[in-house]
Amino acid sequence: MESQTILIKDTIIIGDEINKGSILVEDDKIAEINRNLDSNDADTVIHGEGKVLIPGLINTHTHLSMTLMRGLADDLLLDTWLNDHIWPTEANLKGEHCYVGAKLACAEMIKSGTTTCNDMYFFMDQVAKSLDESGMRGNISHGMLDMGDEEKRKAEFKESLRIIDKCHNTADGRIKVSLGPHAPYTCSTELLKWVRKEATQRGVRIHIHVSETEFEVKNIIETYEGRPFEYLNRIGFLDDDVLAAHAIWLSESEMEIIKDKGVKLSHNPTSNMKLASGISPVSKMLDKGINLSLGTDGAASNNNLDMLEEMKIASLLQKMNNFDPTVLKADDVFKMATLGGATALGWEHEIGSIKVGKKADLALINMKAPHLTPYRHPISHLVYSANGGDVDTVICNGKLLMQERELLTMNEKELLEDAEETTKDLLSRS
Repeated sequence: MESQTILIKDTIIIGDEINKGSILVEDDKIAEINRNLDSNDADTVIHGEGKVLIPGLINTHTHLSMTLMRGLADDLLLDTWLNDHIWPTEANLKGEHCYVGAKLACAEMIKSGTTTCNDMYFFMDQVAKSLDESGMRGNISHGMLDMGDEEKRKAEFKESLRIIDKCHNTADGRIKVSLGPHAPYTCSTELLKWVRKEATQRGVRIHIHVSETEFEVKNIIETYEGRPFEYLNRIGFLDDDVLAAHAIWLSESEMEIIKDKGVKLSHNPTSNMKLASGISPVSKMLDKGINLSLGTDGAASNNNLDMLEEMKIASLLQKMNNFDPTVLKADDVFKMATLGGATALGWEHEIGSIKVGKKADLALINMKAPHLTPYRHPISHLVYSANGGDVDTVICNGKLLMQERELLTMNEKELLEDAEETTKDLLSRS
């Protein structure tokens, strides 16, 4: 196969330092970064004047197919939202629903600068198909919950292993599979111990929700005589391959456990605020050296997948919660959305920063807009002023997924029509 090259000329590159220059992509990697690169031999030349080049954003906690439930049930308590609306709808999900919902999510993520996601849901081979076709990078997991039911537990084991066997390390290595126990309060100790054993033996990661609500914490204390992370540590579940989403209701001792075990966390501020779940002590954990990343959660509880917007909300929420405008600075939250996310998924040596030899996962942001003028501090503008609509061009694994706001790996008009019809079909079954 012939080498394919993309040259992005004369742009502001957000690397270890912020410099103006050009970048050459060859096949799936960043081949050269220089102030002056010859465009004569490049297959594709992109002019980057007035734009900023960033690493592709990394969304470390999603439920992609829930785009079909966007706006389905808003302004409700979490228990009501789940029990009366989301779970009854999910009971009627079919593979086609999850395929179309995930593809819609991929379009939304690409158009807002995200190149990698970490997804937990159902019919995950259909989700993998959507990710593959979109050109994105993703870590996927079948959401497992048994509520103490042995037959259900066995079925979850079987489906999780099927997805690993079918999808792990597919799509030229862009798709990996984790084990996805839903949460300590929905999964038995037997299921969690099985997950730990299988993850270690198979060399796959673990994706789980932990301490999302105060109710959950009380439930675990009553059931297992310890807080969630204390309980998970006691049963030998925690290690540096675990990514825990939310982590809101934490004690000091739990934060020490998280640090000592190298557990990675995904902060989901918009979803947590919308469901009034609470505020994660992110700034305190960053001070302790814990790896924090950023996620949007699903579109049913956010209600979008815009990581640029998520960065701003994450920063402002910590400032307000601490009554301190100096915490979670723009640089800190930008790192959470890029290299922090890559580290959370075990991909830090391949993605998350712009360096020669790393995978070419890149997003070009157009800074020529009223809300981004005057242009002074690129990272500050990206975090506090930009939004997904400012993303001009997106590359993943060296392949153009969007150029000048046009999606190249899917037909956007047909996809939107398909998503509307698929949603009608899903809701008609509920």
